[in-house]
Amino acid sequence: MIEVRNLQKQYEDFQREPHHALCGISFEAAAGEVFGLLGPNGAGKTTALRILSTVLQPSSGSAKVDDLDVVTQSDQVRHRIGFVSSGTAVYDRMTAWEMVEYFGHLYDIEDAVLEARMEEIFDRLKMQDIRDRLGGKMSTGMKQKVSIARAIVHDPPVIILDEATAGLDVLVARAVLEIVADLRDQGKCIIYSTHIMREVERVCDRVAIMHRGKILATGTLAELRAEAPAGVKSGEMEELFFDLIQKAEASQTETALDG
Repeated sequence: MIEVRNLQKQYEDFQREPHHALCGISFEAAAGEVFGLLGPNGAGKTTALRILSTVLQPSSGSAKVDDLDVVTQSDQVRHRIGFVSSGTAVYDRMTAWEMVEYFGHLYDIEDAVLEARMEEIFDRLKMQDIRDRLGGKMSTGMKQKVSIARAIVHDPPVIILDEATAGLDVLVARAVLEIVADLRDQGKCIIYSTHIMREVERVCDRVAIMHRGKILATGTLAELRAEAPAGVKSGEMEELFFDLIQKAEASQTETALDG
């Protein structure tokens, strides 16, 4: 469903050395799977997701969504993905229903089909009580539900979530995770970016741990725990994460000193 091969993204800086946001990462994600991109701020998670969603073009390498190239077949890719981030804005003067309906029309969904689809989504996301509420009068949690609804209104096979629970309270964040699990059960391929360990443990089937544009480790949670060194607490994802990051930092510092 998603195939990333040696993906690189470099930003030129004429006053400094070029910045390598992605340094040849590779991974795959399948239908019915939540694939987590886990890493600290600046790890390259958002850059990777923006390339997958056709917002950015890679410097080199390739990325495919549902067998479609994100560069040469970008229009078709956009019809097969739904994108949600923590900063997705909603229109203050439109109701929840109007916003989702508007995005449905952008995808040329017939009115009768769209209405039935929206009723199903509003029921599933428990949004019927806010369907007539203006965006300017919504809470952060309500806005995030609207963002999810408009991202899935065209029933895409791939859902991309970039820090989707950032800034949400515990109850709303939990509701978002339940939605993610439900979408996976429907057979969607989900890319889930986060730096929150408990979210990874709850919803992700496999994880890639990123640091400074590189993938340090990939696998199921069980596989990553099994490969953890003896000094890392068994079963604690947070300990494994910090161990990998610290080793990567130490290695880069040593390389810089040698240079």
